[in-house]
Amino acid sequence: MKRILIIGGSGFIGNALYKELCPYYDTYATYCTDNSFYDKNQKFFQLDIEKEDITILLDSLKPTVLISAIRGNFNSLWETHLKILFWLQKNNCKFIFLSSANVFDSFTNYPSYEFDKTLSDSIYGRYKIKVENAIMRLPNNIHTIVRIPMIFGAGSPRIELLKQQHEFNVPIEVFPNVIINATSINKLTQQLHYIINRNKKGIFHLGSKDLTYHYDLIKEICDFLGLNTPVFKQVFDSNDDRYLAVLPKDNMLPKNLINTIQQVINASLLK
Repeated sequence: MKRILIIGGSGFIGNALYKELCPYYDTYATYCTDNSFYDKNQKFFQLDIEKEDITILLDSLKPTVLISAIRGNFNSLWETHLKILFWLQKNNCKFIFLSSANVFDSFTNYPSYEFDKTLSDSIYGRYKIKVENAIMRLPNNIHTIVRIPMIFGAGSPRIELLKQQHEFNVPIEVFPNVIINATSINKLTQQLHYIINRNKKGIFHLGSKDLTYHYDLIKEICDFLGLNTPVFKQVFDSNDDRYLAVLPKDNMLPKNLINTIQQVINASLLK
């Protein structure tokens, strides 16, 4: 049986992924701050990358699949990933890195595919690119890079923020000329489960197969949630349409795992 360790298992993505995988694999995860629930769960290990060396946990647990879903200070994250990559060179373990559509946020004229050149204007995107480039120096058969667009779904931070903004009549920031794709947390965890189960390697783009404007998506989700007369703040950061979307071309998933924008909208109410 695969022994899986999720770095960042108390975060939104990491925790959803833990719940998806734990019935099928010997699954473990890390958390950072003190939490009575995780403290009592013997499958969770406390790890503060600002103070602790992740190598100690890796040597003790010896996972066969390691998933990075951790967030935090970029300098600490970079140092932690360097230690992970050094450890991987000496141990038999598959590494899955959860990256972002933001590695392409400098390219605005078209959607991005798996083997397009990465280039970013944002600090977040440049950090993800830096880790991706380091990972690609490892043998191809031991790593998978997963690029993810905006994530929605019941209980997701974006959906909860929309509800709070509507409740307190705070303007919801939307981008009318930004063309995106998106995903839901349930579909994302299913896709990652498939990648792990089939031992897939390479680069995967896990967004919906169709595109929409950011403003249209947020408006439709608000309508679907029954948020009446929301206040939108339309932000135009350029005069022309621009893309921030990751589409698959070379590494395709089965049809039942391919998401659509309508399914993302529907998932905003589904547990």
